[in-house]
Amino acid sequence: MVSIDHVAHRILNYIPYVLVLIDLRFEGVKCGRDGVVDNHMEMGKKLLAAGQLADALSHFHAAVDGDPNNYLAYYRRATVFLAMGKSKSALPDLSKVIELKPDFTSARLQRGNLLLKHGKLDEAESDFKKVLKSNPTDKEEKEAQSQLTKSDEIQRLVVEAHSSYENKDYVTAASQLDTIIETCNWDVRSREMRAECFIQMGEMWKAISDLKATSKLRNDNTQAFYKLSTIYYNLGDHEMSLNEVRECLKLDPDHKQCYSHYKLVKKLNKQIQSAEELIQEQRYDDAVSKYEAVMKTEPNVHHYSLLAKQRICHALVQGQQSSRAIPVCSEVLQSDPQNVNVLKDRAEAYVQEEQYEEAIKDYETAGQHSENDRQIKEGLEKAQRLLKQSQKRDYYKILGVKRTAQKKEIIKAYRKLAQQWHPDNFQDPEEKKAAEKKFIDIAQAKEVLTDPDMRNKFDRGEDPMDPESQQGHHHPFYGFHGSQGFNPFGSGSFNFKFGFN
Repeated sequence: MVSIDHVAHRILNYIPYVLVLIDLRFEGVKCGRDGVVDNHMEMGKKLLAAGQLADALSHFHAAVDGDPNNYLAYYRRATVFLAMGKSKSALPDLSKVIELKPDFTSARLQRGNLLLKHGKLDEAESDFKKVLKSNPTDKEEKEAQSQLTKSDEIQRLVVEAHSSYENKDYVTAASQLDTIIETCNWDVRSREMRAECFIQMGEMWKAISDLKATSKLRNDNTQAFYKLSTIYYNLGDHEMSLNEVRECLKLDPDHKQCYSHYKLVKKLNKQIQSAEELIQEQRYDDAVSKYEAVMKTEPNVHHYSLLAKQRICHALVQGQQSSRAIPVCSEVLQSDPQNVNVLKDRAEAYVQEEQYEEAIKDYETAGQHSENDRQIKEGLEKAQRLLKQSQKRDYYKILGVKRTAQKKEIIKAYRKLAQQWHPDNFQDPEEKKAAEKKFIDIAQAKEVLTDPDMRNKFDRGEDPMDPESQQGHHHPFYGFHGSQGFNPFGSGSFNFKFGFN
């Protein structure tokens, strides 16, 4: 029987070999891990050199995950972030590099430069001073000293800009902030202050530019989106206003200012969209009512009142309500005399009112501001033809009806005038002769204006009854027909080839 002591002795003899095997096994794992990290580092460097930033970033991510204490992996990843314009992501990596290797001067100098761009002047100066106290290269020393001097100057300008702003000297403050932002171009506070200066100066588009930058530089910048929305709203751009306020509510659904503003903008936007749909559907009276509602929803912002009146002008013209349209169009043009669309609409209203000279003036003014507008050219030519035509024979005037008159109105006017100017109503030879001529004009006017083709020609400036403009065409109205005379009422000595249809 084998004794326990003997067995124990043999086990103890094997322990050193087991420990060696375990040590070798873990050393192999470590070597294998280091090899994988080195591969990622090498591939990342090659891809970075080739400009394939996204792929390079993936490899440096893997290298950091594989070895969280590899300061070079963090440094390389920070380099890629900077190349991608992601400075906020680069800063933590550079800080990690400095934590792992405090004497890595290049990383500290790089972080100082980033902190300076972000307007973190005290932290930036601390980094530049530490670089100078380390053992920097000549190039690093020169750069650090230069940036430190620049930071001191910026510190002075920041104090001056705040003082100017508090004293409401917005022009001076904006100029000082311009200089600050040239260096600290990612400084949110300076851009926000400059945006406020621009707002006070009435330079809204410059304010928008700064606020858009701050909304990207600070992830949770709800106030920037709110300000952007209100600026766009006051500029009359309700769609952009709605977009910006929605961005605010994405970040904070309970934001009181944004939610209240959102409800107003959404209501106004819906009314304007609905009004435009009504115009497209040719429901012009409904469109006018909807735009009147827009003015009630927002009576304080001039842009929306002006927009509403501009579109009411257009809808009234399209609805053939020229007498109502002209004063509305004129009101818009008092505020915006170069508004080409309103000039065209008022010109068309003048045409409908047969005020051709006024129409020509509006078309000519519109043409000065929009030279290649075919609609202006065609409208001007039409107004000029109609003016020339009105100075000759105007069938609408003969019957005393408007150009927009329907067929029933035309026939009614014709019957009334035909009874009034019937030749049998006159006994005096001269009066009868004048009545005959007048009666022919009345009959021709009725014939032209109740025939769609002939009326279209006349509306284009042609006279279907004029032999000069209708060469080769015979019309029955240039003489009397038959020997019994014209007697539509059952008596008399004339008989014309037209009646009261």
